[in-house]
Amino acid sequence: MSLFRALRRDYGNAGSRIQLVQAVLRNIPGETGILLRRGYLRRHLAAVGDGLVIYEGARIYGPQGLRVGHRCRVGIDNIIQANGGVTLGDDVILGPGVKIWSVNHVFARLDQAIWDQGYEQKPVTIGNGVWIGADCFVMPGATIGDHVVVAAGSVVGGKDVEPYSILAGNPARKIGTRLERASAPSMPAPPALANQAGDTPPV
Repeated sequence: MSLFRALRRDYGNAGSRIQLVQAVLRNIPGETGILLRRGYLRRHLAAVGDGLVIYEGARIYGPQGLRVGHRCRVGIDNIIQANGGVTLGDDVILGPGVKIWSVNHVFARLDQAIWDQGYEQKPVTIGNGVWIGADCFVMPGATIGDHVVVAAGSVVGGKDVEPYSILAGNPARKIGTRLERASAPSMPAPPALANQAGDTPPV
């Protein structure tokens, strides 16, 4: 196959061209990269609020299926597969390496290769004020309520999670609630972290 034919096959549709531009912008560091990624992707997302931050290495597949609220932070090396529909509420923080999937393989038949059985789409909804820790995996069909915290490395299956829950493990299970912690004496807030170009985000 010639280079021209390969280019036409790989980038002959809008979705592929969006991925190409994302690849160019993906690893630009600092505030410059954040501004470029936000400026480009907000034209292709289903909906986007103010203050979106997308850190280096993030990949968004099917951006037309992604709805983002205000002040969301998409962390370093996140992968969001939004072809089945993904909604992030306001003030959502995604830690480094988080993966959110809204599409999965169909594997019901034993007489046919899984690759040939197609896909099923199940939307994912993540509520307001949710923090998902580093290297978590959110599976198709998950609905995570407002103000939930998910511990690093957890796998959240396609289920409903009550607001204010604290989850951990694989599969993720409720280990407490933020309401219990809210009743304890509060600690003084730490000084604000610098947000200068090149800083590693504390997510």
